[in-house]
Amino acid sequence: MLREQFPQYRDEPVVPLAGTGTTNAIFRVGRHAAARFPLRAAEPNECKTTLRHEARAMAEFAGHSPVAAPAPLGIGAPGPHFPLPWSLQSWIEGSVATPDNLAASSAFANDIAGLIMRLRHVDTQGRGFAGQGRGGHLPDHDTWMAICFDKSEGLLDVPRLRDVWSRLSRLPAACPDCMTHGDLIPANLLVRDGRLAGVLDTGGFGPADPALDLVAAWHLFDADRRGIIRARLACGEIEWKRGAAWAFQQAMGLVWYYRISNPAMAALGRSTLTRLLDDASL
Repeated sequence: MLREQFPQYRDEPVVPLAGTGTTNAIFRVGRHAAARFPLRAAEPNECKTTLRHEARAMAEFAGHSPVAAPAPLGIGAPGPHFPLPWSLQSWIEGSVATPDNLAASSAFANDIAGLIMRLRHVDTQGRGFAGQGRGGHLPDHDTWMAICFDKSEGLLDVPRLRDVWSRLSRLPAACPDCMTHGDLIPANLLVRDGRLAGVLDTGGFGPADPALDLVAAWHLFDADRRGIIRARLACGEIEWKRGAAWAFQQAMGLVWYYRISNPAMAALGRSTLTRLLDDASL
């Protein structure tokens, strides 16, 4: 498909990448490109519309990011070997972050705070939250959370976790929407020599609750480093706790859902929930 649709890459080696991604199968193409093939069934025209939207968001993100980020290179057509449109983007070098490898790094915490700050200052151009997924009204996720609590019986301390959500989910909105990455989990962050080197999966860049990108604080850092992020961003109590609520909502869906199919994602959920339950500021 690459040879036929992107002949400039006809002689490049194609290598499948093992990883924790749940929405795309990713292949490295030579030294400078990556192909992403959607893993979830979809109507082809809707898939193409989504890929075009993601490409615009990726280009916008790359134009503002303080570190390297992928640039869109093209959208591939379905064919006899794959039934959906797919995408090609530039390759970014770096090692994927983990929940623990830089948890005590003040330098990395400052890098993440700097990234979030830069994104917050991007003009929304009058856009607001699109109304889907995380980043809007916290109680909209009550039904999903009830499913997660039921599915997590026997895996987690569900009564305690229900109590946490009952408090966090009722927090009022703190600030107007601003531009956010929307999914700052370790798998979407690249590091080099202990510093932030790149940001992946930027196709969701858009306006949302400013607290949404604060999920990185609990996904990646210990209490002291979370304090650095909070101070750098001058987060008030409500904004900070809303960040915890979004991290909690995301983590609750990881442990049970990916327990068999993606143990690394399930482990991230457990790690984040542990940090949230141990956080005295909440």
